[in-house]
Amino acid sequence: MSHFIFRHLSLSFFLFLFCSGVAARPAAAIPVLKDTAKRAVSVQQAPPKNGIKNNVPMDIKVLGAYRNISTSKKKVNSSETKTARAAETAEIDSAIAAIGQTVADKPVLQVNAPQGHENTLSIKNESRVANSSLQKKLSAKSAIIIDGESGQTLFAVSPDTPRQPASTIKILTGLVAIKSLNFEEAVSVSVKAAGQPSSKVNLDHQKQYKADDLINAVLLSSANDASVALAEKIAGSENSFAKMMTMQAKLCGAQQTVCKTANGLTADGQSSTARDLAYIFRHAMQDDEFAQRMKQIKVHTAEGKLLKNHNKALWQIQGAEGGKTGFTNAAGQTYVGKFKRGSREIIVAIMGSSSMWMDLKNLVEYGFSRPVTNVATGAEEGTKREKPKMVAAVPVADLSATNQ
Repeated sequence: MSHFIFRHLSLSFFLFLFCSGVAARPAAAIPVLKDTAKRAVSVQQAPPKNGIKNNVPMDIKVLGAYRNISTSKKKVNSSETKTARAAETAEIDSAIAAIGQTVADKPVLQVNAPQGHENTLSIKNESRVANSSLQKKLSAKSAIIIDGESGQTLFAVSPDTPRQPASTIKILTGLVAIKSLNFEEAVSVSVKAAGQPSSKVNLDHQKQYKADDLINAVLLSSANDASVALAEKIAGSENSFAKMMTMQAKLCGAQQTVCKTANGLTADGQSSTARDLAYIFRHAMQDDEFAQRMKQIKVHTAEGKLLKNHNKALWQIQGAEGGKTGFTNAAGQTYVGKFKRGSREIIVAIMGSSSMWMDLKNLVEYGFSRPVTNVATGAEEGTKREKPKMVAAVPVADLSATNQ
């Protein structure tokens, strides 16, 4: 019995000591767990079989290898590892160099324009060279060539610089008169009109003249006196008529033109541009009556007097269909005209020239040599005026006048 009790007590004591030992040393198992964690962290994942990481950008993957550029520092403890890394680096650098050499050796891609069209870049370069060559030949301070059909600009030198227009502004005087008067109307001549300086047709202030011949005197012979006589007939005064001219210019698309006189003689605040003159003349030539008058080389009056057209281009330059000359000391030589060859039409305007006819020939030839892109026509419809042709007794123009 005592032996049984002793075994029981020994077993109980042993169990007590075992439980007490576990409770008394709780940290004994923690280091083991920490060591396990360390071992888990230190184990590196094996790299992908193809040697390329999945999160590497495609432009790097094409090299065939990927260099780990992580900022984390890793110690290499074996010479073998160092050797392997050096070999890998050399392989990558070699691949990069090969790709660079391939790109360098590869010829530049030539982009061919669609069949039937010229290369745009080539056209622009060729146009720049041609423009520069033409500009060197010109004496004009401003010039422009536009396509008569579309209005597209083919060439321009300072086309929007305001300048004195001289007698080219008379295209507005003639156009407004054609739209405003009956050609049979009698027009009186004031002392002011008769006293205008040359160019003039020497109107007598005691006489009346038919509107038809005064319009011809303005458009063909560039008559300053006839311009003022028509202005006073239509608007009561030259100043009021000049406002009508400015309004007509705006209707033609000429936004910078301001008229102060009916004949273009130099005046403060009066100006136009090469572009505006081209727009005005393009619009005016769509009026059949205006166009018909502008192409006449000479016209006889009822008295048998002769009015000659100042526009020498009509018999000197192929394709000339009409134009208006001008000159004052302030403006220099000015010109605007229309030319047609085959199906092509161009409008040329010149301002501030000292060799107008030579400038004009160069511009016309250049204009017809340039290609025109397909631009939608924005031409305004001209107003057709059917009026009888009347001849009045108008003296012969003084062709030696200064404002031509």
